[in-house]
Amino acid sequence: MRVLMVCLGNICRSPMAEGWLIHKAKQYGIAVVTDSAGTASYHIGEKPDQRMRKHALSYGISLENLRARQFNVEDFDRFDVIFAMDKSNFQNILKLARNMHDKEKVKLYLNELYPNTDKEVPDPYYGEAQGFDDVIQLLELATEAFLKNQKLI
Repeated sequence: MRVLMVCLGNICRSPMAEGWLIHKAKQYGIAVVTDSAGTASYHIGEKPDQRMRKHALSYGISLENLRARQFNVEDFDRFDVIFAMDKSNFQNILKLARNMHDKEKVKLYLNELYPNTDKEVPDPYYGEAQGFDDVIQLLELATEAFLKNQKLI
C-alpha cells in the first residue's frame, strides 16, 4: 500500500502523520510506502517545523530526514490513498484530480478514526506547544485506526 499525507505547508501535520505511519509499519512489520506533501509551496525543501520535530522525538519518532514538497498531479498515480489533514486541503487536492479514480483516492485522515464526521486535524503552527502534542496524539490514534480499518493489524 502506498499512502500520501497532505497538509498546507508540509512542515507540521503531514510529516508527523507520515512519521507515525512509518513508525507503526516498522512496529507491526507491515510493508507500507509513505510520503507527505503540502498543497502550498511555502516550505519546499525545508525540514519539518522544529517544534514538531522536537515533540515527535519525545514520542520516539524522528522527522529529521523528511523535507517539504508540494503535492502534484503525478501523486495520483504514485499513491493508493491520499489523506488530507483538513477540508481546505482536501478541496485543493480534488481540484487537481483528473478523473473520478483520482478523486476516490482522496480522504480526510480523521475519518479513519471518526467515520463520516469530516473532522479536521488542527494546525498547531500558530499555537502553543500543547497544540503540537495534541496533534501528535490525534495522529497516533488515526494511524492505528487506519491500519485496523485496512486489516493490516
